[in-house]
Amino acid sequence: MKDPVLGIDIGGTWIKSSPVDVSKGRLIGRPFKIRTPEPSTIDNLLLSFEKIIKNFSWDGPVGCGFPGVIKNGTIYTAANMSKKLLNINLAEKINDLCKYKSTVINDADAAAIAEMLHGSGKAHCGYGGGVVLVITLGTGIGSSIFVEGHLVPNTEFGHIEYRGMDIEKWTAGVIKAKENLSWEEWGRRLNTYLQIMEKLSNPDLFIIGGGIAESFDKFRHYIDLRAKITCAKMGNNAGIIGAAIWAGKE
Repeated sequence: MKDPVLGIDIGGTWIKSSPVDVSKGRLIGRPFKIRTPEPSTIDNLLLSFEKIIKNFSWDGPVGCGFPGVIKNGTIYTAANMSKKLLNINLAEKINDLCKYKSTVINDADAAAIAEMLHGSGKAHCGYGGGVVLVITLGTGIGSSIFVEGHLVPNTEFGHIEYRGMDIEKWTAGVIKAKENLSWEEWGRRLNTYLQIMEKLSNPDLFIIGGGIAESFDKFRHYIDLRAKITCAKMGNNAGIIGAAIWAGKE
């Protein structure tokens, strides 16, 4: 068994964390959750990480999922977070804090990695697995694409333009409640979005994640695609697990 890795999933509201058995793709013990600091400056984030490391008496590697484009540990975009985080190498900051090698990855990519290795994408993770597009529906739209199990990082397919705006402002999971849409009304919007994505990327499988995936059966029959479609299985801890797995591969 590989050594456990501390997984941290940063969200706009909460930071969730837990040691992870990266071989089996599951948490070790109960997750620890704290409020995302406001403002979410690097100093405030590091104070939050200190609390997490102290809570678990952690002395090992760390994998972190962050809501934005990440390249080599550096933050390039920061959706719903302080713009003062831009161009900061978050991985190096965590390294300085815990003295162990740390990695940072886009949060949607982290959750999708867990889903591909241990959830609905498992059969497509490897040679002959084709193209899989994981769409996470929540406050916005997260996206991840895999080619025969290999991640193409930092896609931002929730920001394609539709009717003069980011399509997530018309289709994200939160929009259903915000606009009091029926399952049919929202499902047809989602169908429009997925058909656009199918035209652009021609996946073999769509995996729908996010909290709304729990209601998959209520909107599934409004989706008309050539590709197969299914719902995610890894649940709310997917981001923690995937971030740890990514760090464990480094």
